[in-house]
Amino acid sequence: MSNNNIRKSLIASAFVGAFMFGGVAQATTLAEITSASAQTTKASAQSQEKINNLYDQSQELLAEYRALVEQTENLKVYNDHVATLVADQNANIASFDKQIGTIEGTKQGIVPLMYKMVDTLEAFIKADMPIDTEKRLARVTKVREAMVNSAVNTSEMYRLVIEAYRNEKDLGKALVTYTDKLTLDGAEKQVNIVYVGRIALLAQSMDEKQAWMWNKTTNAWEALGDEYLQSTKLAIRVAGKQAAPELLKLPVLAAE
Repeated sequence: MSNNNIRKSLIASAFVGAFMFGGVAQATTLAEITSASAQTTKASAQSQEKINNLYDQSQELLAEYRALVEQTENLKVYNDHVATLVADQNANIASFDKQIGTIEGTKQGIVPLMYKMVDTLEAFIKADMPIDTEKRLARVTKVREAMVNSAVNTSEMYRLVIEAYRNEKDLGKALVTYTDKLTLDGAEKQVNIVYVGRIALLAQSMDEKQAWMWNKTTNAWEALGDEYLQSTKLAIRVAGKQAAPELLKLPVLAAE
């Protein structure tokens, strides 16, 4: 082989070697690039997942913050409302304290007045026509017992006194009959009694053959004539709801 041929062979070998080395270098670069790209993609996915997690957490924190702000505003409104109520209650307490002081002063004046009212009522019943006197005096006794009972407050005492007066007032326009025993003409007799308000108080024997009238001037029973027997009988029947109301002819003392 000549020197030229040897030189050509060496050059060819060099080219082949260079090509082979160049191919290996290129292959190594693509693998690295592919691996690096995969790692970058994975890192990007991980970063995006972290970003998504952070975003979700930030939204949750924002929602909690808004809820706390709303709750704080509601509490402020409620506290203002409670403060208004407390101020109103304090004002009412001050007013009640003032009223209690006034009530105590009023009680000191009204209690003696009630005792005088009961005494006056009892005296009036005893001086009045003997209309169911025992029952009326028993009502007064009940009021007196209540007034010395510590369990009964002053307002209830006053109500009982007023109720007793109201009963006496109603008696002035009542038409009532009842049976009782009276001492008449020196003997005790069972009679039917009828009173027409405080206009007339009459009694009639059970056999309806005698009648009497209470004389307020003499404070005694006086016998009536036979002309009043029928009208007295009718008054008793009307008061007992055994007859329809009608005009009654009754003996009445003339006004002085």
